[in-house]
Amino acid sequence: MVTLIIGKKGSGKTKKLIQLANESVARSSGNVVVIDKGAKLTYDVTHKARLIDTDAYGVKGYDMLYGFISGICAGNYDVTDIFVDSTFKICTEGVSGIEAFVTKLNELEKETEANITLLVSAGEEALPSGLSAVCEEI
Repeated sequence: MVTLIIGKKGSGKTKKLIQLANESVARSSGNVVVIDKGAKLTYDVTHKARLIDTDAYGVKGYDMLYGFISGICAGNYDVTDIFVDSTFKICTEGVSGIEAFVTKLNELEKETEANITLLVSAGEEALPSGLSAVCEEI
């Protein structure tokens, strides 16, 4: 199931992502992918993880991000973990559309067996109630 790490800006979500990504690399027998808007995590995430800047590929919006993640999974069958930082900066639609996006990612996750984690700058009260089961608040 897709996991959402949620919290207000400055609450430590990115720090948690860095920790989780580096731990995943240490235990994974496959590839760990970290998707970020901008290249701000270059020196924080281990070089063994694949760090991808969405700005370099013009990824904007939920549909494009879903296609991008699908393409990563299709092109590399041994992806074990995918982390997406700054989800709302990539997907400027914000809260509207996130529930459908997470539903599509859950289906993709079942097919690929990759663990997908999204960082979302919002409190649980701002998100659709259907997502409360997959939220981990920081």
